[in-house]
Amino acid sequence: MNPADVALVVMGGLPATGKTTLSRLLAGRLRAVHVRVDTIEQAIVRSGLAEHPIGPAGYVVAYALAEDHLRQGLTVVAESVNPLAVTRDAWREVGVRAGVPVTEVEVVCSDQDEHRRRAESRRLDIPGLRPPSWREIVERAYEPWARAHVTIDTAGRGPEESAGELLRVLGRG
Repeated sequence: MNPADVALVVMGGLPATGKTTLSRLLAGRLRAVHVRVDTIEQAIVRSGLAEHPIGPAGYVVAYALAEDHLRQGLTVVAESVNPLAVTRDAWREVGVRAGVPVTEVEVVCSDQDEHRRRAESRRLDIPGLRPPSWREIVERAYEPWARAHVTIDTAGRGPEESAGELLRVLGRG
């Protein structure tokens, strides 16, 4: 990959909006590393060192892994709920330290009925991780985004269509 093509794509959004599916598709198309905070957090829990919620540890590990990969010349798709300005700022700082462009993406599902159906019917692929209930999703602390970012609405669309839109926005489609 051309060093000029190395980038950090930060994917955020509430659970069950399609972040993981979209992040995996994007990472595959870009030949990028997919760093998923849920995977890191559940590995920490399985180690016996912590229980859910584990606090900032999963994010801190993800920041370090992403920065290492970026410094190796690999594009990173970093996926987490990313609900707070402080976590969004921390991801941006990872890109700044690594000297790569950062694109922040908020994945939403604007159709509340569809979002709820997804939340209530999904099966997680991380052993032992319990998906949040619909109530937990809608009551979750989630700060509005205060700076320019890309919004991808997955409502009524297939994953390929959403991925295609995101690739076009990134100038890679």
